[in-house]
Amino acid sequence: MQTVTAVAHRGDPYRFRENTIDSLCSALDLGADVVEVDVRLTRDGVPVLLHDETLERLWELDRPLRALSAEELRGLTAGGVPTLAEALAATGDSRVMVDLCGRGGRRLVDRVMDVVRQSGARDRVYYCAGAEAMLAVRAADPAAEIALTWTTLAPPRPALLDAVRPRSLNYRFSLVSRDLAARVHHDGYLLSVWTPDTRRSIRRMLDLGVDSITTNRVDVLHALRSQGA
Repeated sequence: MQTVTAVAHRGDPYRFRENTIDSLCSALDLGADVVEVDVRLTRDGVPVLLHDETLERLWELDRPLRALSAEELRGLTAGGVPTLAEALAATGDSRVMVDLCGRGGRRLVDRVMDVVRQSGARDRVYYCAGAEAMLAVRAADPAAEIALTWTTLAPPRPALLDAVRPRSLNYRFSLVSRDLAARVHHDGYLLSVWTPDTRRSIRRMLDLGVDSITTNRVDVLHALRSQGA
């Protein structure tokens, strides 16, 4: 069986609050090859780790991120929402997949990639999101590694693939079949999936020969991978 890349979805959210430093470090301790983080901008343009538009679900604060400065965010969460720069420092030499959330457009892409460059992390960071964001990433960095997130069974248009030049196609795991896996590999791309969390669903992805699995249960994936599923 091929070696499957184990990607920890927002770190280790079953043990720690997602997208926090503790969550990322725990996932790496459990055997993750990559940690996936969601990145948005504060009002003053600082990339921080947060999936939602507001702080309500995770921090019980009905405050939109876009209305808060980085300093205000730090005060409201006691530093619990890390900046991207802090996350890159905390993950050492490990690989990081940055999911570009929301509609930040080119401003989000530019700010994120500036932080990645300043952190000396270009060689270990890659990017995922839909077509619009990935086109902006490709325009900003011709050498960036991209996992193009795709949410339908209809394949991406050849013109889009030529423009984005992804290394991977990133599908919701429930869409993936043996035929789809064969098509993606035949076309010369790696196949990544998100987010199977049960032993049964993870094992099925392993059996289908996917190249990368993004999961909230990286411990389960690591154990199955070690056992040869």
